[in-house]
Amino acid sequence: MSASDRPHRNFYGRLKGKHLKKSQRAYLDEDLATLSPGAVDWDCNPERRPLDLPGLFGARPVWLEIGFGGGEHMVHQAGANPDVGIIGAEPYINGVAMLLGKIRRAGVTNLAVHPGDVRDLFDVLPDASIARAFLLYPDPWPKKRHHRRRFVTPEHLQPLARVLQPGAIFRVATDIPDYVRQTLEEVPRAGFDWLAERPADWRDPWDDWLSTRYEQKALREGRVPHYLTFRRQD
Repeated sequence: MSASDRPHRNFYGRLKGKHLKKSQRAYLDEDLATLSPGAVDWDCNPERRPLDLPGLFGARPVWLEIGFGGGEHMVHQAGANPDVGIIGAEPYINGVAMLLGKIRRAGVTNLAVHPGDVRDLFDVLPDASIARAFLLYPDPWPKKRHHRRRFVTPEHLQPLARVLQPGAIFRVATDIPDYVRQTLEEVPRAGFDWLAERPADWRDPWDDWLSTRYEQKALREGRVPHYLTFRRQD
């Protein structure tokens, strides 16, 4: 497959927001190349050769964050779990710059960053290579005609299921009731078991949860966050 065969993908909305600060431009210029697994890029890897995860993280298990926003949860998990490698995908360049600044300040070294669509990352992740995945406050695409762009559709969940190890945990957080509905319909169909045992399990945050700016915005605006945990079937 050549770079010209790259599929058109439009899972995300805007890719750049307000003007980047000088410090954020420096993070992108100085840090991103070191942290980015270049084999994900179509120009560098048009044949879509599998990503060398042991080369990135050694023998450590690998976690994936899909759309890491400003990166606070990703950096928190990296600091709390130094024996794990974490790779995150986020096409919104302002969010990537925010993450790079947090990585500098925290001094964590067990992270890799793909500044682009997670489906390009799925192309090159080996089968059953990811031990845990996070989808935290994804773009809700509220208009009905845009629901097909939500992550919780077969187009996205099938490749996720492929790269997750049997028994791997998949966590979803959202404050949109209709996104909860679609998640509970579609994720089990993709080969996952929902782990809720009591009503509070889908409303209480996880024990190691770090409140993100998206959760705080939801609470300020009177929306109820929901936390869903799934396990990849064997």
